[in-house]
Amino acid sequence: MTRIIKRGFLLLATIISVITLTAQGRIQQCINTNWQFHKGDIAGYPDKETSATTWEKTSLPHTWNTTDVLDDEPGYYRGIGWYRKTIFIPSAWNHKEIYLHFGAAQQVATVYVNGKLAGTHTGGYTAFNCRITDLLIHGNDSVTANEISVKVDNSHNENIPPLSADFTFFGGIYRDVSLVALNPVHFDAENDASNGVFITTPQVSAVNATVDIKGQFCNQSSQARRLLLVSRIADRAGKLVGEQQQHITLQAGERYPFTTQFAAIQNPHLWNIEDPYLYHVTTTVTDADNQQLLDEVSNPLGLRWFSFDAAQGFFLNGKHYKLMGASRHQDYKDISNALPDAMHVRDVQLLKEMGGNFLRVAHYPQDPAVLEACDRLGIVASVEIPVVNRITENDTFANNCLHMQEEMIRQYCNHPSIVIWAYMNEVLLSPRYNATDTVRRTLYYQHVAALAKRIDSLTRKEDPSRYTMIPCHADYNVYVKAGLVRIPQIVGWNLYSGWYSGELPDFARTLDRHHKELTDKPLIVTEYGADADIRLHNLTTPQRFDKTVEYATHFHDVYYEAIASRPFVTGGALWNLADFNSEGRAEANPHINTKGITTIDRKLKDSYLFYQSKLVTTPFLRIGSRAWVLRSGIAEDSATLTCTQSVDIYTNQGTPVILLLNGVSLGTVTPVNGVAGFKVPFRDGINQLEAVASSNGKTYKDMVEVRFLLQPANLASTVLPFKELNISLGDQRQFSDEPLQQVWLPEQPYHPGSWGYVGGQPFVMKGNKRQSYGSDKNILGTDYDAIYETQRVGIRQFKLDVPDGDYEITLLFAELLSAVKHEALVYNLDNNKTKEDTITRSFDVLINGEPFINHLGSDNYLQPEQAYSAKTKWHAGNGQGITISFNAIKGETILNGLQVRRVD
Repeated sequence: MTRIIKRGFLLLATIISVITLTAQGRIQQCINTNWQFHKGDIAGYPDKETSATTWEKTSLPHTWNTTDVLDDEPGYYRGIGWYRKTIFIPSAWNHKEIYLHFGAAQQVATVYVNGKLAGTHTGGYTAFNCRITDLLIHGNDSVTANEISVKVDNSHNENIPPLSADFTFFGGIYRDVSLVALNPVHFDAENDASNGVFITTPQVSAVNATVDIKGQFCNQSSQARRLLLVSRIADRAGKLVGEQQQHITLQAGERYPFTTQFAAIQNPHLWNIEDPYLYHVTTTVTDADNQQLLDEVSNPLGLRWFSFDAAQGFFLNGKHYKLMGASRHQDYKDISNALPDAMHVRDVQLLKEMGGNFLRVAHYPQDPAVLEACDRLGIVASVEIPVVNRITENDTFANNCLHMQEEMIRQYCNHPSIVIWAYMNEVLLSPRYNATDTVRRTLYYQHVAALAKRIDSLTRKEDPSRYTMIPCHADYNVYVKAGLVRIPQIVGWNLYSGWYSGELPDFARTLDRHHKELTDKPLIVTEYGADADIRLHNLTTPQRFDKTVEYATHFHDVYYEAIASRPFVTGGALWNLADFNSEGRAEANPHINTKGITTIDRKLKDSYLFYQSKLVTTPFLRIGSRAWVLRSGIAEDSATLTCTQSVDIYTNQGTPVILLLNGVSLGTVTPVNGVAGFKVPFRDGINQLEAVASSNGKTYKDMVEVRFLLQPANLASTVLPFKELNISLGDQRQFSDEPLQQVWLPEQPYHPGSWGYVGGQPFVMKGNKRQSYGSDKNILGTDYDAIYETQRVGIRQFKLDVPDGDYEITLLFAELLSAVKHEALVYNLDNNKTKEDTITRSFDVLINGEPFINHLGSDNYLQPEQAYSAKTKWHAGNGQGITISFNAIKGETILNGLQVRRVD
């Protein structure tokens, strides 16, 4: 169905029937409980089933990939899974039209009812309906049992996007399923799983607004019906704003497309970011003879107008806004993408509490609860279909893309928060054909551009009120050459200068180049970010790809200033609101992309607090590194027994900040660029920090407790006795392990009275421009990849001048060089690693001259990319301390980590 929608429109509707309010005319039941699941295909099912088939009880939402994406085995299950459930149809429904509504299933779903095919759906991120009326068994009893069976397949399919991406394609029925019973006269339930009613606002101003309501309803009864169609608009308080009625006579089997137009609403209460005011639209169809309500659809309505300008950015209701926010994936720790609505809503609330006003729903349509929350909270949104990295050059793939775009628009178009429909994220990142095959590569780019034009044309036809956008990766020239920057109305840039490639200043240069060369094209920074593992910290020289909180926060500082200072930059959607699953990734957090400003279980990182200091409009004061409440360091001297480390206070107040340590003031610091930095002399044990700032006669406070494990500068100290030491070799980062209450300190060279290495150098990957030390591999057999991924090569000794006593010593090793082949991550744009050869090494390990490990090497325990540790008890006597020696037999010695704990 073609709809005419004017710019300046607004509308908002809960498009999908699963979330439409229940009325007398329709009955809908969420049927998420009491399902059974079988992983794998079942030969002949549902026609027949062997007794050997095993089923497990489950509830929806559900995915079968929750655990296997995080294990040490490469890949995850992509195949078939079966679901089944018994539904009970009451006799009162014998003359109703019955549908199943699926919120989403990844990625091909085939639905059977009582063993008969009800329908199929292709695409893992949009809703679909199945009419099951004719397949149901009806009886004279109060209820009759019917069997639903659903085959879901998330296998790779070259005809279905996404073909590849930096996120995990979880299989399963991971959104709600509802049973919907409609009267024979009802609003169209077969219009791409929309609710069949579409609301537009052709003209909106501060003075008046017009509203059009379009849709279709049908008469599936056996006789003609005299019907009354009524549309009502009410304000937030329920006061009627307008009402329109139409009398229609509808023949049996006839469908009726309708249009209802409302005269101007005077002095409308506009929907905006600060005040997301929603009206309410109710559309009903009633039997004109007996006044029986036959069907009702309810939709919220927002009234607003907006525009994008290449020189000045975004305007909403005539007011300029810098759009700042985040992109968002739909998964969560331990439950993957099978989230309840409350978690979706909480994510949007997190964005609002950050001060954000923009959500890029990436890289696919997400649960309706997300956009409903955007509508209520005043978050401007962009939504896109999952065409990522590359395309397949055939009609089937193209048609699937077009149908996904159509489904997305029709299911979500009534949300006032949406201002952009997007498609083809970084579609030239992983093109087909070798670059040397210029003829085929050029033809491929032409196919991509042709498909982009078709999707863009469809989008503008379906919804002329919103803008279209293609998010592009950093290869500016290739998108210009392919013509993709000229097709959409907005160009998005996913930029990671200073992370994957280039240097931090290159980011601003790319923005300026776009503005100079594409003068008529608005731009949004649709992605930018740096990985941050909240366990990793570097208080001296944080650097690119060290995965520390400190570097990531610096990265965001640089990028935010570049965006904020350029009026022509519409805004930015940082990548990502939360860490998310990406099975192909390795590094310090295998299978997790840690660029989120919150963790995968939504712990706040410093970068989140940084944005609060910039974007929150109410008074804000927070102590940074809130997830870093377990610290360690070496005492600076034997008199004070303290270790001084940095603590940042984030605030949007320009007034001085006082920091108290255990009730004693550490002085006053005036914030610079939203941050007040303090040097804190931590003592062993619990340290209570309290930040205080006053503004306009009010005082604001924040408090946090830090447990500090102070290490003696002199290991023989009697004032601060040695207890335990955990050392990471080959890097300069602290690693905090809260579950074990241990902190791994970075290595240091040995000096008398203390501890440290003798000889060697940090491991560095050859040909890698991104990271200056360590490996980027998944080390198998451990959850401590960050420790095992760095090492000191050629080490001769590790010395600890501990006092006499009994100790437990643990040595950690991992062979970081190997000929094991891994799929290259296309996102690491300047990762020019040279080919690695199998390493042969062998060495002895001795403790105080006594053999501990003989011939440790590649012939035994040091297998490529495998964690190996060796633990022993040792008595240090005669004032000798502990000296661990590494004697090379073949190749170079290595050591990745070391733990020493006093046990007497």
